Amino acid sequence: MKIVGICGSPREKATDHVLREALKMLEERGFSASFFGVRGKRISPCLHCDYCLSNKECRIKDDMYDLYPLLRDADGIVFATPIYNGGVSAQTKAVMDRCRALVAADFDFFRGKVGMAIAVGGDRMGGQEPAIQQIINFYVLNGAVPVGGGSFGANLGATFWSRDTLEGVVDDEEGWRSLRKTVRRFSDHLGGAVSEKER
Repeated sequence: MKIVGICGSPREKATDHVLREALKMLEERGFSASFFGVRGKRISPCLHCDYCLSNKECRIKDDMYDLYPLLRDADGIVFATPIYNGGVSAQTKAVMDRCRALVAADFDFFRGKVGMAIAVGGDRMGGQEPAIQQIINFYVLNGAVPVGGGSFGANLGATFWSRDTLEGVVDDEEGWRSLRKTVRRFSDHLGGAVSEKER
């Protein structure tokens, strides 16, 4: 089964690191994982021009066209966002909004896919949960199945406190625990194998 991880950070730091580690965990469970990062990409915001409703494609020809086939083939989706002003980054939001064209072409495009969310904030209470809720809303609105980490530590998904440094996120033991819990439930929903590390 295929997973696509989408990093909504324009920097190659904490969020990028966490998502790559999450994808490694999923590969250990037998999944094929692809990484798509917005850093250095040209991704314009949705214009809500309705071109996609009649033409079944987005009129904006940019780097979203590299992501569209990965989303089409994916059984599972992992969004990872840094926290900007208490919510998802502008780049994460642009990616989600530009998926409107996929649903315009095929109403059931996301139906049955499983989704999880990761949020990395510079502050402990910087907006991680509202950001994850926005990603969950995207899944629900488009027919995907959102999966959190379950009670006692990762209710909605994986949350990290980076202290605005890569070292901060590497040392965030609670963050890694929330990620392991979320990856486990995400994998279970997709029918993944248990890795030797988790036996």
